[in-house]
Amino acid sequence: MSPIHIHAAPEDLAPYVLLPGDPGRARHVAETYLENARLYNEHRGLLGFTGTYKGLPVSVQTTGMGTPSAAIVVEELIQLGAKRLVRIGTAGALATHVRPGELVVAQSAIPYDGTTRQYLRGRPFAPTPSFALLRALVEAAGEDVHVGPILTEDAFYATTPEDAKEWASYGALAVEMESAAVFLLARMRGVEAGSVLAVSNNVGDPELVPQEVLSRAVDRVIRTALEALLRLEGRS
Repeated sequence: MSPIHIHAAPEDLAPYVLLPGDPGRARHVAETYLENARLYNEHRGLLGFTGTYKGLPVSVQTTGMGTPSAAIVVEELIQLGAKRLVRIGTAGALATHVRPGELVVAQSAIPYDGTTRQYLRGRPFAPTPSFALLRALVEAAGEDVHVGPILTEDAFYATTPEDAKEWASYGALAVEMESAAVFLLARMRGVEAGSVLAVSNNVGDPELVPQEVLSRAVDRVIRTALEALLRLEGRS
């Protein structure tokens, strides 16, 4: 089946793709970090751009919010030839030692979402990133980064501070809405995936980190992902 939602041809896409949920963030990556970036998709607001970063062909593709949308996008990107996928997003902190404005690299993703559960037919399984990509992300991020399990959920407003404490007691660092499905589909389809996230707030705190702080953290997430891809190509 040809991709239904990503209106592109294989030659439009680079083998390495950054995956923000927000179309505005996709445009920011294209305009700020990529050279000669061109728009290849805007169907359904799922903006996709391809350009180069320090000579490396890279695409950036909006996934939308949540695993249902992200899974559709990932399946279609893989159909088009994507080989390495890096989620670049934001997350709420679960662990008390993880603070807003800091970075988290996901070592695994607890699948507390319906899409991953449907693919797994209810089997217990915690999707993990490619080890090579995980290592490259940690190395590119530098010393000031948290590495460990995260939680992927469906209902943005459902998790309570009490839930956060319980998940943190199991070792989960942060919560977001896409990584479990991205990791699982990458494993199932024989490609690589990773996830690096900027912490926007502590779960239960209604105030997000100040916008300028979050913007700096998001830019660090983007640079970390791009530099990790360069490391895997031996270009850093």
